[in-house]
Amino acid sequence: MKLDFIPLDKLVVSKANMRYSKKAPDVSDILPTVRSRGVIQPVIVRPNLRPEPVGPKATEGQRCAPDGYEIVAGSRRFHAAKIVAEERRAAGDMTPEPQDSMLPCAILDEGDDAAAIEASMIENMARLDPDEVTQWETFTRLVREGRKVEDIAATFGLPDLTVKRVLALGNLLPAIRDLYRKEQIDAATVRHLTMASKSQQKAWLALADDENAYLPTGHQLKSWLLGGQSIPVKHALFDVEASGLATIADLFGEDRYVADADAFWMAQNAEIEARRAAYVEQGWADAIIVPPTTHFSTWEYEKAGKRKGGRVYIDVRATGEVIVHEGYVSGKEARRIAKAEGSENGTGQKAARPEMTSTMQTYVDLHRHAAVRSALTGHPAIALRLMVAHAIGGSHLWRVTPEPQSTRNDEVRDSLDNSQAEADFDERRRAMLAVLGFSPEEPTVTGGNGDDYGVVGIFHRLLDLPDAVVMEVIAIVMGETLASGSAAVEAVGMEIGVDMARCWQADDAFFSLVRDREVLTRIVAEVAGETVASANRQEKTKTLKRIVRDHLDGTNGRDQRESWVPRWMAFPPAAYTARGGVGTVAAHAKAQAAREIERRTPGDDEPDPTAPGAVMALPVEGSPVPPFNEDEADRLAA
Repeated sequence: MKLDFIPLDKLVVSKANMRYSKKAPDVSDILPTVRSRGVIQPVIVRPNLRPEPVGPKATEGQRCAPDGYEIVAGSRRFHAAKIVAEERRAAGDMTPEPQDSMLPCAILDEGDDAAAIEASMIENMARLDPDEVTQWETFTRLVREGRKVEDIAATFGLPDLTVKRVLALGNLLPAIRDLYRKEQIDAATVRHLTMASKSQQKAWLALADDENAYLPTGHQLKSWLLGGQSIPVKHALFDVEASGLATIADLFGEDRYVADADAFWMAQNAEIEARRAAYVEQGWADAIIVPPTTHFSTWEYEKAGKRKGGRVYIDVRATGEVIVHEGYVSGKEARRIAKAEGSENGTGQKAARPEMTSTMQTYVDLHRHAAVRSALTGHPAIALRLMVAHAIGGSHLWRVTPEPQSTRNDEVRDSLDNSQAEADFDERRRAMLAVLGFSPEEPTVTGGNGDDYGVVGIFHRLLDLPDAVVMEVIAIVMGETLASGSAAVEAVGMEIGVDMARCWQADDAFFSLVRDREVLTRIVAEVAGETVASANRQEKTKTLKRIVRDHLDGTNGRDQRESWVPRWMAFPPAAYTARGGVGTVAAHAKAQAAREIERRTPGDDEPDPTAPGAVMALPVEGSPVPPFNEDEADRLAA
């Protein structure tokens, strides 16, 4: 081959070209570079051996001068150069630069089509895009030569943000960049490492060099850097820069997190209190701070302006986010306001005097209430449905709050969300949402669902359901409102006989959270035996965890240990040491104490439940015990 510059009007695309098509190819990615520097890499051409065509319908590939050439490889560069030449002419440039009207070409010797096809494929397939580290090295040299980010982006046809992301690799130690170049760490790990200080990067490299140490990567690395809690800087209400609070930014500069969660909350709470006071000064009836442990349910409130006594509710989330709800009053207050406004009919005239006084209305309401609840004692099935409706919809006397399952640790949240037990419960929850006519997107059955009719609407739906389905609804309601970590969880788990091995398996979150050497040694004894535990008693925690993982997975020559759960999670739970501090064990002890009291034989100082005058439990409809009726009531009264 020989190299030469050939005018654009003497070039056509050969049918032997791998990218040959009657339609012009997309050149948007290389067009900025061609505009800035022209075509630098020569295209491969060969002399046009076809005779010159005749007639006006000749295609582009046929309209070639007798001394022209056809492009074997480089079709996209050719079309990009033609676009740039047209742009120059349209702009009135009648004396274009040579690079605008000519292409550098490598001219093949005259040969057959097979050789041309091979050349085209080699030229197109032998390319290897540079990795990000190589791009960083090149971009860095350009910056040192005085090029700006926008100049580099324009030259290579890249967005400014892409160039900034590549240049951000300069924040990493060379050893980390080398690991990334060799693909020994992934992009997610690199992104999180760019949030680390140089000392943290050195500490991470030391772990990488230690075969017995636990090396956090990916999502676990983020928790390692931030101490388990990730609070985005964007949620701060205060000036983070002015506060001097240390922050950590990622590779792309898009996400920043606070380094000290306690310091963040001190500043955040101070700003929240200041804003609360400011709302009160603005004339709002009150400004109430809703803590992260409580959820602000808009269904319990109605909109109201300042003049109508509206309050401001400042909803604080565990992630640091603060949502302000301006102008709300409770449903009861809204009714009172509406009643007061109803005294005027809109014409300035006093409304008609009601038929009953408020005292008479109270008299009627109380007597009707007494009659209904007396009759309700004979209809436990209806009472049950009414109770469930109140638990779901809520009222001024009922406030049932779903268990928030809150945690500030992202790993714990991900582990719970991906657990089999949560998936099974969510499936049944969605089924009950459909049964009750609620939206399938509602996060819970309880907590204020329902239509404009509230509790009454839910009650009527439940009346149409058979007992078996109502019991399923109750199971979901109770599951949502069962307090995590309570003695009730222990009591139910023991009564049902929950097998944790069927719905839980040791995951990355579990292994990252268990760090006590004594506990790990006892766990090794459980899954591998006392001999293995004794032999590895002095090993690092990373080694102990690896032994446990190998036995649970049955890998690296270890016998598989199936259906294992730690003592803390089993029913009943137990501790690994005598040091205490296991909440599940304490909760279980409380549940057991209550169970023993209920099983105790009545003594001299304890009432006999079978004695006359003792309180009797109402039988449930459908049970072998006859339902409670008026004759039975008369007998008991006598």
